[in-house]
This record gives sequence, C-alpha cells and structure tokens, in this order.
Amino acid sequence: MLSAIQIEEAYKGFISNLPKNAHDGIIFVDLQSLHGLGLLSLIHDEQDNRDNLTQYFHVVESAEKVTLFNEQFVVWIVPRMERETPTTFILISLNHQDNLNLEIVFSTSGVYNTPRFVLKILQHFLLDVLETEATLLSMEKSQ
Repeated sequence: MLSAIQIEEAYKGFISNLPKNAHDGIIFVDLQSLHGLGLLSLIHDEQDNRDNLTQYFHVVESAEKVTLFNEQFVVWIVPRMERETPTTFILISLNHQDNLNLEIVFSTSGVYNTPRFVLKILQHFLLDVLETEATLLSMEKSQ
C-alpha cells in the first residue's frame, strides 16, 4: 500500500495541472450529466445502502481536502470556491501496483453539491472504474 507521503505527492501532481491530468476532462455534474449517467433515480433514492462501496475506505481529513484510500483506489474530495460558488472537485485514482493513475475527475456545485449527491455519484464512478478494469483484464487474458 502507498504511504501517506506518496499519496500526497500524487495529489499535488494531479491538482497542479488538473485540466491536463484529467485525460477525459472534468465532468461537471448537472441535470443533463445525471440523466446521461442514469443516476437520476439513484440520486432521489432515500434508502441507506449499508453495502455501499464508499464505506470501505480509510479517511484522512485536512483543511484542504478529504482523502479516501484503500487497496484499489485513492479519492480526493476537494472543496473550493469557483466564481463565488461552493464547488467540490472529486479526483478518483486507481491504485495499480502502487502507482496511481488518475481515472475520473468530477465536479459538483449548486444543488448537486451535497454529501449525499457526491457520495452517490462517487459510488457510480467507482463501480464504473471496477467494471472497466475487469473488462480490460478479461481482454488481456483472452489474447
């Protein structure tokens, strides 16, 4: 597992030039993106899922950010003010052989900038990364 210093160094590298390091760009969460991701029904689901993937992380909180990490992922939740609007940037990095690869960056603001929304969207993207990795691994094994 990566050390706290390695995780912090990776964060500084990613955040220093976020538009360049987010290879698929920053996903700005709004009604259209929620609809496109098929998350509208999940966002309004009031059930508390105790098997939620996001519960299986170590958490480190600082004044600048919250860092979630486990053997598969490192996630940084970074609150900021963007044009006088509270905004949260979430960086999802895959921990692959103790090397962090930034996979997804999304941003929430306005009515979508609540812990409940952020965690549900995070859950969706974590599962998406796991499914993509499983597909890639399956393709590599078949070749």
